[in-house]
Amino acid sequence: MTDARVQLVLDLQQDRPFSAERFIAGSSNASARAWLARARWPEGRLWLWGPAGTGKSHLLHVWAQQNGAVQFEAAALSCDADGALLVAGQKLEPGVTPFVIDHLEGLEQEQEVALLHLLNRAHAAGRRVLMASRHPPARRFFHLPDLASRLRATMTAGLEEPEDELRATLLLSLMAERQLVVPQSVTDWLWRQLPRTGEALVRAVNRLDDAAMKRGSAISRALAMEVLADLLKEED
Repeated sequence: MTDARVQLVLDLQQDRPFSAERFIAGSSNASARAWLARARWPEGRLWLWGPAGTGKSHLLHVWAQQNGAVQFEAAALSCDADGALLVAGQKLEPGVTPFVIDHLEGLEQEQEVALLHLLNRAHAAGRRVLMASRHPPARRFFHLPDLASRLRATMTAGLEEPEDELRATLLLSLMAERQLVVPQSVTDWLWRQLPRTGEALVRAVNRLDDAAMKRGSAISRALAMEVLADLLKEED
């Protein structure tokens, strides 16, 4: 590859950050995409799981947009004194639209109670429920036995760390979203030296963007070595 500068510019005001067009498909997320494309799931529930940075939240947003779902963070779910389900303090209205719930890791016991009520009511109303967490239900501890049983019977689809081709595309896409101008020699070097995880790519690009903005400087290999020292592999 040449050392010519690569400028990747996307108009973020026109495109939503989580759109179907922006999602980078690969073998590492093929199973999740296949299950999301189905018209029905066993018991009407699906749980996506995988490491941070593998695209779970992106897929949830896309599916919610396509299906008119009610989407929220697990931490926002609760019940009031009368047993009504609340999201960020607002009552969930009855209906048939699906629920999409992200970041189910670290639920508190009172949130587990609310989630159990939601699953029961969704099943009775025929509302699908799409959920996501870093780990599958079988590897999670739940305070409520009934909730544990319900979730461990839920269909799961895992997302793996991105394969090399997807990693390369993801790195360029993350830089493009931030309208970063980076020499191609630097992007090639970052791809070789960063850990082979989606989370590492996201963290690296965020740090480079912040450092370049604060210093008013270009992104160079020297800058990357300084701000990403704890992420980079040792030079061969």
